[in-house]
Amino acid sequence: MSRIAATFKALAAQGRKALIPYVTAGDPFADVTVDLMLAMAQAGADVIELGVPFSDPMADGPVIQHASERALARGIGLKHVLAMVREFRKSNGDTPVVLMGYANPVERYGSERFVVDAAEAGVDGVLIVDYPPEECVEFAASLARHGLDLIFLLAPTSTEARMQAVGRIAKGYVYYVSLKGVTGAGNLDTDAVARMVPRIRGHVNVPVGVGFGIRDAETAVAVARSSDAVVIGSRIIQLIESEPRERVAQVAAGFIGEIRAALDGADYSASLPPPGVSA
Repeated sequence: MSRIAATFKALAAQGRKALIPYVTAGDPFADVTVDLMLAMAQAGADVIELGVPFSDPMADGPVIQHASERALARGIGLKHVLAMVREFRKSNGDTPVVLMGYANPVERYGSERFVVDAAEAGVDGVLIVDYPPEECVEFAASLARHGLDLIFLLAPTSTEARMQAVGRIAKGYVYYVSLKGVTGAGNLDTDAVARMVPRIRGHVNVPVGVGFGIRDAETAVAVARSSDAVVIGSRIIQLIESEPRERVAQVAAGFIGEIRAALDGADYSASLPPPGVSA
C-alpha cells in the first residue's frame, strides 16, 4: 500500500478528512521549502503538494504564477525540487509528498529518469496538469512499477467519459478543480461541489480531494462535508510571500493549524464514506 493510500485509510478509520496544502518549491526563498514542509506536516498537513516551478502554467492563477516566477528567478528546477524532497525525508518519513507541475520539465529531465529519481528521493505521487489519461498510460505504468501514484485533475466540465478514463488509471486520489477558472479564483459554490463529488465517485475508486477557491476554515469544512480531502494553495502563498525568511514556516503552520482544527471539529456524520470504506 502506498503512503498516500495508507494515509487516507487511516484518516477514514478516524472519521477525519485530509488536509493537503500546496506550496511552490523555492518560494518565497530558495532555502525555505524544507522547513516549510516540515512545519506544515507538524501543524496537521496530511499530504503535501509541492509545485515544480514552470514558466508557462495553464491552470495556475496570478498568485501561483508569481510564485513560480520568483522560484525560477532563483534558479530552482526539477533537480532542486527532488533534492528538497530528499532532505525532507531525512526528518519526515511519514507525510506523503506529491509533485504537481507540467509535462515540459519532466520531459526535459527525461521521463524514465524522473520516475526513478523521484522514487529514490521519497516522492509518493505525481500530478502532471497537462497529461490527459489517454496519453500517459506508459508513464502511469512506470510510476506504478516504482511505487508512485499518478494523480489527475477533474473539473466541473469533465464528461462522464473523462471521469471513466481517469478512473481506469488514477492512483492515490483525484483532485477535483471546483471552479471553471484558475487557482486562487473566488466564488466557490459548495453546493455545486456537493453535487459533483458523488458523480466522480461513481467512476473512480480512490479518494476525492477538492481544491481551487478554498481560502478559510469555513469553506474548507463546507467542502470537506462532501469530499475526502481539502486542497489549499493560493491562500498559503499569499500569506507567506511577503514574510521574512524566519517567519515563513511559522505563518504557514499557524494557518494549517487553524484549518486542521476546523476540519477535525466538524461533524461529518452525514458525509459519504470514501470508496471501499464502510461508514
